[in-house]
Amino acid sequence: MSTPKVESEQHGELNCWRITTDSAELLVAQQGAQVLSYQRLGEPPLLWLSEQAIFKQGKSVRAGVPVCWPWFGQLSRNPQAVQAMYQGAEPPAHGLVRGRDWQLLGIAETGDTVRVDFNLPDTQGDLPGWPHNVELKLSIVLGEQLTIALTSYNLHNVPVTISQALHSYFAVSDVREVNVEGVDGLHYIETLADWESRAQQGDLGFAGETDRIYLQAPKKLSIVDPAWNRRIHLSSSGSRSAVIWNPWTDRAAQLTDMANDGWQRMLCIETANVWDDVVTLAPGATHTLSLTLGSEPL
Repeated sequence: MSTPKVESEQHGELNCWRITTDSAELLVAQQGAQVLSYQRLGEPPLLWLSEQAIFKQGKSVRAGVPVCWPWFGQLSRNPQAVQAMYQGAEPPAHGLVRGRDWQLLGIAETGDTVRVDFNLPDTQGDLPGWPHNVELKLSIVLGEQLTIALTSYNLHNVPVTISQALHSYFAVSDVREVNVEGVDGLHYIETLADWESRAQQGDLGFAGETDRIYLQAPKKLSIVDPAWNRRIHLSSSGSRSAVIWNPWTDRAAQLTDMANDGWQRMLCIETANVWDDVVTLAPGATHTLSLTLGSEPL
């Protein structure tokens, strides 16, 4: 085994690190502590980086795994306990941490494994409109698989309620030809039809815009991609909800940082705490939301 290689790179306005081992390559941005891409050597990417991604300070990159925290989606769609935490005027979608520079705590190599640790000091009282004191850390471990773990530690003397997500963009050969295993029988919220509650029958395939919140999701889901002869495994912890999203044609055409046909090559499965699965941190309590990615041939 050769020693993993760590290189600093600049992508547009963003500071990044490219980490290469004998088996995989990872690109991580300081902004948002965001994994931008992940690929096992000799294989198609596992995480998708938009061909028209914009690398600009303050703007989350359409790629990899953005971190949504301390709320997910539109704040107004969150439970009242999450909404009550925010005292600002116009809450941005997906929270307050995606467009901020995190602090790199260190990049450590152990054998053929690399660990990258970040924290965001701003969450300890300095997020605009969110006057709470929560230590927020993100750890990325690159080895035979990729693990991303987001840990929230309430340092305040009152409870704090959050929703959150690891908003993963997966790379697929053609979303119309893949399906998601592990959702059969689950109840979900169909956000494109008045937020109706429905039940999934069978595996999930794709034939149009998709935006669903799956409730009581299992700890393991899979993306089956016959054209690339692989199954991507998602293993989560600290989560009971999963959001599955693809913008399809019309919505993709409205996104300046996605090619008009970019929707064909990506699928979001977001490991989340949303809807009735929000997290209330008692004083001194800790919660970790984590996702491990791997793949195997079909």
